[in-house]
Amino acid sequence: MPSAWVTTRVTAEGDKRYRVMFRLGGRESMPRYAGSFPTKREALARKAWVVGELASMRVPDLAALEREPARAPTLSEAAERWRASRVDVTEATRVLHRVALGRVVPLLGDHRVDELNVDDVNAMIAELTKAGRKRETIRKSVKYLAAVLEEAGVDPNPARHRRIRLPHEEPTDIEPPTTEHVETVYRLLASAYRLPLLWLDWSGARVASVEMILVGDYDEQDRRVRLRATTTKTRTALWVDLPDPLADAIEATLPPREDRNSDAPLFPGVSADRLRTAITRACRAAGIPAFSPHDLRHRRISLLHRQGRSWAEIARFVGQRKLSITADTYTHVLSDGREVDLAGLLESSR
Repeated sequence: MPSAWVTTRVTAEGDKRYRVMFRLGGRESMPRYAGSFPTKREALARKAWVVGELASMRVPDLAALEREPARAPTLSEAAERWRASRVDVTEATRVLHRVALGRVVPLLGDHRVDELNVDDVNAMIAELTKAGRKRETIRKSVKYLAAVLEEAGVDPNPARHRRIRLPHEEPTDIEPPTTEHVETVYRLLASAYRLPLLWLDWSGARVASVEMILVGDYDEQDRRVRLRATTTKTRTALWVDLPDPLADAIEATLPPREDRNSDAPLFPGVSADRLRTAITRACRAAGIPAFSPHDLRHRRISLLHRQGRSWAEIARFVGQRKLSITADTYTHVLSDGREVDLAGLLESSR
């Protein structure tokens, strides 16, 4: 697998130099030289450029850099390179990166990374706050912005400066949506988002699952869906048994068995971003408290607890690593303990 790295050496004169090296293949391939620099910042900038070229499946052309002075990439370009380089994370984490940076790039994407300053980052935070984003949501965006700038060799990093100020937010108790609210939103959603909503409400899975579950993850014989190890926090595969009405609805969307593409998405055309936006708009249209896809996870765990399931069973069902987190973070007092009327909703939408 292609890679790039920075090494240090001390010259005969006692000066420290930072050397950038890369490989086009695995460890068996010959290391190649990509430049030597007096500062770590310059070396990291060259490394970021090399990583971007490798991610784009191009052999880094150092001669081209000598012909034309390199300009620092825009934040949009640097973010794409950073995301492409993160081959070390799960698919679920890659979705998180895309979503978090998707809030940053529209506001700062045209800026050159070496021109960004603390005021720019704080202005972005102010815009996200004005748009109604929660403190934790903004914190994640700032965190991954800092990672992008660090990879691009920006030092000092404005996203890590002590003057960065996140919005104040009073701690509030999470109130999962009621059954009636989930059913109301279902009726207002476009057809493409209805099954993903019911899937999340039943499974308690993380929202990233709606774009990562493939047709090949559906077990028609046992009527269950596989959450692959790369999509769960526990890094272990998880099977979710489906109730008959939900399984019937999913199977109705699939082509004949002989024509199925096992690598096709089970919920085509649906992304975590689009589903989140669609749910928010439906809540606004219905005049009910807004809830997020993740709130459905809180709702499912609370329902399972109310139904008398043990913490071990609940943690296994939703793929939660620590029982204490399941008990302390995800359980809430529900105003009703009723399951969504899957059969009634699906019948009414045919």
